[in-house]
Amino acid sequence: MRYKSFRCLAGLMLALHVANGIALGQESPHRGRYNVLFIISDDLNTNLSAYHHPLVKSPNVDRVAQWGLKFERAYCQFPLCNPSRASFLTGLRPDRTRVYDNSVHFRENIPDCVTLPEFFRKKGYFTARVGKIFHYGVPTQIGTSGLDDPQSWDLVVNPRGRDKDEEAKIFSLVPGQFGGTLSWLAAEGTDEEQTDGIGATEAIKLLEKHQHERFFLAVGFYRPHTPYVAPRKYFDLYPLEKIVVPSIPPGYFDTIPQLAITLKKEEAAMDDNLKKQAIQAYYAAITFMDAQLGRVLDAVERLHLRDSTIIVMTSDHGYHMHEHGLWQKRTLFEESTRVPLLIAVPGMQHAGKSTRAIVEMVDLYPTLAELCGFQPPANLDGTSLVPILNNPDLPGKEAAITQVTRSVKKQIVFGYTVRTDRWRYTEWDDGNQGKELYDHDNDPQEMHNLANDPQYAEVMAKLSKLLPKRHK
Repeated sequence: MRYKSFRCLAGLMLALHVANGIALGQESPHRGRYNVLFIISDDLNTNLSAYHHPLVKSPNVDRVAQWGLKFERAYCQFPLCNPSRASFLTGLRPDRTRVYDNSVHFRENIPDCVTLPEFFRKKGYFTARVGKIFHYGVPTQIGTSGLDDPQSWDLVVNPRGRDKDEEAKIFSLVPGQFGGTLSWLAAEGTDEEQTDGIGATEAIKLLEKHQHERFFLAVGFYRPHTPYVAPRKYFDLYPLEKIVVPSIPPGYFDTIPQLAITLKKEEAAMDDNLKKQAIQAYYAAITFMDAQLGRVLDAVERLHLRDSTIIVMTSDHGYHMHEHGLWQKRTLFEESTRVPLLIAVPGMQHAGKSTRAIVEMVDLYPTLAELCGFQPPANLDGTSLVPILNNPDLPGKEAAITQVTRSVKKQIVFGYTVRTDRWRYTEWDDGNQGKELYDHDNDPQEMHNLANDPQYAEVMAKLSKLLPKRHK
C-alpha cells in the first residue's frame, strides 16, 4: 500500500493506527513515534516452536510472534557473527563494510558510518546495549566490550556470569577450547547466575528507569552460542532418546563443491550418542535463552510499554545441527543463512500472523527508522519492511543474497548464494570452484544439487545474474 503524506501542527504529531495497517506520515519530532526494544540471540536458528519445530520449547519467542508478525523467510547477509552484525547494524552489505571475519572493526573501513543505534541516538533517543550486539568473542570476551562501537550508545552493560567462571567444567570436543568448538555444560545453580540471566536483569532495570522517555534498548543474549551452557533443568526437557540426528546418504559430500563442506575433524569423529548430546545441549541453551527473553517481556507488560514500543526478536545468522552432515555456521545452505525474525509494532493489524515474503537482515535499519517516523539514511542497502507489516501477503524481494569466504592456498575466495521464492543458487569463486542449485518446491532440505543437470542451465544463467561477481 502507499502512504499519504499529511500535515499536523508542530508538537501534535502522533502515531496513527488505522484499520488497514500502520499509517505513516512526515518525519516525527525528535522524540520519535515509538521506543525500540531490539533483541538478538547469538547463533540462533529456526529450531523454535514458533517455526514449527516439533521438540524445542520456546514459549516466549512464541509470545513475540503473537504480538507481531513472523517472517518465515528472512536471511542474513553473512553467516558469521561479526560480518553479519556489522552489516545489519550499519544497513550495508558485507561488500560495502568489507568485514569478512571476526577480527575487523567496521569503522576501520567505514569510519563515518552512522549505525542503527547511533541514528536513534542522534534523534534524541536514550540508547543502551546489554550484552552482545556488535561483535565480541564468546566465551573469551564475555564481560568486556569486545568490538563494540562506543559512539552508538549512551550506556553499555557487559554482563558476566557463572558460565564464564566455570569454564573448566565445560565439556569440549577439543579439551580446553571453546567458542568455535562444540562444547556444553548442564550447569548447577539458577538462571539469574548465568550471563544471560544477569543480562535480562539489567535490561529490566533499564526498562524501569527509562520507561518515560524514548529509548532504543538493544539486548544481546549469548545463548545458544557454543559453549551451550544452561542450568541442568533445561537439559532435562530433551531426553536423548527423543533427539533425532539428521542423516546424509552415502557419498553425499561428493555431490557438492568442496568449499561447501565445513566439517572439522573432531566433528567427523563424533559417534551418534555424542551428536545427540550436542543437539540436546543446543536445544537446552535455546530454551534457557527463551526463559530470559520471557523475563524481559514480562517487564514490558508490567510497565505498560507494549503500546509504545516496537519489539524486534532475531539472530545474527542460522546454525547447523548436523543437517548436511555439518555443524555450526559459515555455510550457504538454508539452515545457516535463514534467521528467525519477528517484529511487533503497537496497534498492528496483523499481529499473530506470518509472512513468506523474502526479506534480509539489512532491511531492519530502514524499517525501524520509518516505523519511528524518521527518514532513513539514503545510503542504506536495505528496503523498509513496513509495506509487508501492513500486508503480509506481499512477496517481498525477488531474492536474498548471502555470502561467505574461504581460504584456498592462502587466498580469500568468495561464495555467494541467492535465495528466491523457488530456488537457491550458489557460486563458489564465481563458479570456478563449484556451483549448487536447489529446488525448494521439491527439495526443501537442499539435498539434491541440480547444478550439473543440463536441463537447469537456463535457470542457473538467470539466477547467476543476481549474484555479485568478483572477477569482471
